[in-house]
Amino acid sequence: MFKSKLRKLIAGSLLLASGLTSTLVQADASVAITQIVEHPSLDAIREGVKDELAERGYVVGENLKWNYESAQGSPATAAQVAKKFAGDAPDVIVAITTPSAQTAVSAARGIPVVFSAVTDPVGAKLVKALDKPTRWVTGTTDMLPMDKHMELVKRVVPGAEKVGVIFNPGEANSVSSVEMVHEAAPKQGMSVVEAAATKSSDVLASARSLVGKVDVIYLPIDNTVISALEAVLKVAEQSNIPVITGDTDSVSRGAVAAVGFDYYQVGRQTGVIVERILKGESPKNIPVEGVHTMDLVINPAAAERMGVTLPKALIAEAKKVIQ
Repeated sequence: MFKSKLRKLIAGSLLLASGLTSTLVQADASVAITQIVEHPSLDAIREGVKDELAERGYVVGENLKWNYESAQGSPATAAQVAKKFAGDAPDVIVAITTPSAQTAVSAARGIPVVFSAVTDPVGAKLVKALDKPTRWVTGTTDMLPMDKHMELVKRVVPGAEKVGVIFNPGEANSVSSVEMVHEAAPKQGMSVVEAAATKSSDVLASARSLVGKVDVIYLPIDNTVISALEAVLKVAEQSNIPVITGDTDSVSRGAVAAVGFDYYQVGRQTGVIVERILKGESPKNIPVEGVHTMDLVINPAAAERMGVTLPKALIAEAKKVIQ
């Protein structure tokens, strides 16, 4: 691996000396990127990373080798992908979501790992502290502002007393999110009803189990559940139970509202960290970053299908209104 990096640096120096490039970009840099499952938010992160690197001079097919694999929702497959990438020895592994990050960090000894869309990096044991990452691991966290989410739930359904939460208890990020819901919901006068779904095929039954028990459904950024969102929406529309989520991309798919992050921009932010490491900076000197901006996205038509009318004031505040 050392000889490979030395070869790249020499090649980059020759390019500089010849005047063929004006940027300090390694020749033939390599990035491997893995995510636990494919859905719009995670795909947007991946595209954001790629676009940010391209803007900074690392172009796929020219001077950047790009290897992407999805685990298709399987933790076992995620572990296999991580082992494969460790054997390939890229310059950086980008791991999108907590399960992919955990397997990548476990397998990739001595290879920098940059994670993205990880709700609780400390709880997931990826880093000991956000401001003190490990020698080989850093990234971006999308920890949710749960108080704001529960405020949004109450604004959409003012009379809500019970909020249902569907999540995969096998995802560390989801467990952390549900713990935050339990802390934030009582502040809005609501109790919490949990429904577990350990795989995407369980999501429909979990949604049905909440009918008659809750006034509203809240979905954290749970990869298992978001990948099967349409199953939740089907039950919600049939039962007049509004669905609020922490994933803004889910609103265009039919959820009522979300206050959250633009995941393409999360990818761009992650790409900046990847570039710093490609240029030789150590991950331990790059603190884990929170997401810089949040947006309110609403879908009035979805609200009507689920039996509620959104307040005009809420519509006026929205960054984006799905028509």
